[in-house]
Amino acid sequence: MAAPSPPYGTVPPTPGAEPLPELDVPPPGRQHRLTVFLRLLLLLPHVIVLAVLSVVTFFVVVAAWCATLVLGRVPDPLWRWLAGYVGYETRFDASAMLLTDRYPPFQVLGEPAGYPVRVLLRATPLNRLAVFFRLILVIPAAIVTSLSVAGWWALAVVTWLIVLILGRMPQPLFEATAAVLRYRMRVSAYLLLLTSAYPKRLFGDQSSADAAIGVVRGPSATRPLMMSTSGQVLVVVFLLLGLLSGGGNAVTRDGDSGTDSAPAGISSRT
Repeated sequence: MAAPSPPYGTVPPTPGAEPLPELDVPPPGRQHRLTVFLRLLLLLPHVIVLAVLSVVTFFVVVAAWCATLVLGRVPDPLWRWLAGYVGYETRFDASAMLLTDRYPPFQVLGEPAGYPVRVLLRATPLNRLAVFFRLILVIPAAIVTSLSVAGWWALAVVTWLIVLILGRMPQPLFEATAAVLRYRMRVSAYLLLLTSAYPKRLFGDQSSADAAIGVVRGPSATRPLMMSTSGQVLVVVFLLLGLLSGGGNAVTRDGDSGTDSAPAGISSRT
């Protein structure tokens, strides 16, 4: 008799594989048209908070880089701050990109209880040589995520109109948007020394054995992220639009803050 399939989202990592940072986003549901219409205006307070946090995070990651070259790992207090920053930034992006209708909380450290968008990070030993050359190693992934995010924002008005009219995000668009956000989060986590795993799987997990970490606490449409052909085609469209809009130039502007799109505000995230 065949062994039962493991529960959704509880597939163990492949032995010897580096655990990737994971993102939980609930399946696309109904959204209030008023909050969709006013989304960017409502998020302005978070833009200000993120601008302040990015300045603090720059000095924290410099300290973490120096400490990691000596210790081989990021000291716990610095790791918690950097993980909190990535989580805060990702929750903001999920709301700005219309993946969720829930307003992001003003909480930096730890995961807000009950909030549907969650970032899962696992502290691992870091290779000192890879840490020393982190800014060089991250360049290919930073270019990819910069192009995909710039391409998404090039179509942001179209996405906004679709969600405003339908009251929800269509599944293929949700898949592509979640894929872009998850890859961006993984690039930030890698650059900020939160993981040794190089960013990957922009086009979804499909049947990867190491597609999930731990147990999903509640519904999750992104752990693992199974993408349709339509969703993957949309990701290609984002990349092409990002290339046409010159999104790759953002890499040199955003290296200091550990982000690959626009870090300081919604309009500058392209």
